[in-house]
Amino acid sequence: MQQRYVIDRNRATGGGVTAGIDFALKLVAEMLDENTAKAIQLSIEYDPAPPFAAGSPAGAGETVLAGMRTVMAPMLAKRLAASQAAAARL
Repeated sequence: MQQRYVIDRNRATGGGVTAGIDFALKLVAEMLDENTAKAIQLSIEYDPAPPFAAGSPAGAGETVLAGMRTVMAPMLAKRLAASQAAAARL
């Protein structure tokens, strides 16, 4: 299951650009109260409405996915090599 933020016992994580805002608002609601979180959301006029449903692989479509895989392949190969080198030093 994909979620924008997760609170699990004493751990909280969030991913993505607007998910960071969602995450922060959820933390405010958890740590203070929901009305304070709503007031913050209103004060920053946070009311997202993305123009496309391409914010995840499930909605992006095969053409966009294939293009991104091609574009990202060199960076991912460098990241993998760096991770493997770091692991070898441990």
